[in-house]
Amino acid sequence: MQKIILFYKFAPVADPESVRLWQKSLCENLNLHGRIIVSKHGINGTLGGDVNDLKKYAHKMKSYSAFAKTTFKWSDGSREDFPRLSVKARDEIVSFGAPDELVVSKNGVMGGGKHLKPAALHNLIEEKGDDVVFFDGRNAHEAAIGKFKNAVVPDTRTTHDFISELESGKYDDIKDKPIVTYCTGGIRCEVLSSLMKNRGFSEVYQIDGGIVKYGEAYGDDGLWEGSLRVFDDRMTIDFSDHAKVIGACSHCAGPTNNYENCAEVSCNDLVLICLSCKQNPDLLFHTNQCRDKAKVIR
Repeated sequence: MQKIILFYKFAPVADPESVRLWQKSLCENLNLHGRIIVSKHGINGTLGGDVNDLKKYAHKMKSYSAFAKTTFKWSDGSREDFPRLSVKARDEIVSFGAPDELVVSKNGVMGGGKHLKPAALHNLIEEKGDDVVFFDGRNAHEAAIGKFKNAVVPDTRTTHDFISELESGKYDDIKDKPIVTYCTGGIRCEVLSSLMKNRGFSEVYQIDGGIVKYGEAYGDDGLWEGSLRVFDDRMTIDFSDHAKVIGACSHCAGPTNNYENCAEVSCNDLVLICLSCKQNPDLLFHTNQCRDKAKVIR
């Protein structure tokens, strides 16, 4: 039996390269595929493999003092959902472009938002009502197929875009409101909530465990609507058999949550396209420029 685990841990890492080599060797010995990033701020990973091997990995992680309290989220999937194993050392485990602004201790990010379990989130909304603002901590294309109801979705193509968005003045009117940041598994909001507080947002929260944990608790019967974009061969997941479809096909505007890679090989963008339009290969391009480029190459 195979599964996928998602995890991260913010903690000071004195020698990221040594940890990278240890992680690479550990995962290779356990025949795990996926992605791991190590930095001076901690570790971030998603791995697929046999359940027993994943359990061995988690046990080894907890033997390393900096990562001893790492929380692992389990999800349906397998080793084959990842083409290979990638283990890298970088300046940040989430690339906001502010490695020197983030401060971590053995207890995690310092100065970040208050963590809310899914039930506590509902309590906050009961207490403060419509004043609560959901703030999407993902890229805009992820929110196109699933988000919290009435959420603010920043105009971001990559995580690097968030700082300029926060400093643009677009969100000055909500700086004194209770803001709940959310992202897939919680890691991006660890950093985003800290960046927001540093820029004058006064009351910032984050959903503990991110959308994944909220979906496990409430499925599609709570405040979430749509599908969740994930970064492996599954592309998207739903929390129930009655998930709402909020995405719109880029060609016919029909409902869809189906993403396909742009047919132009040099394009890294995705095409949101319904299964009917997908049957026409000429529609599998992100832009007209991509289509024209492919014609020239052919």
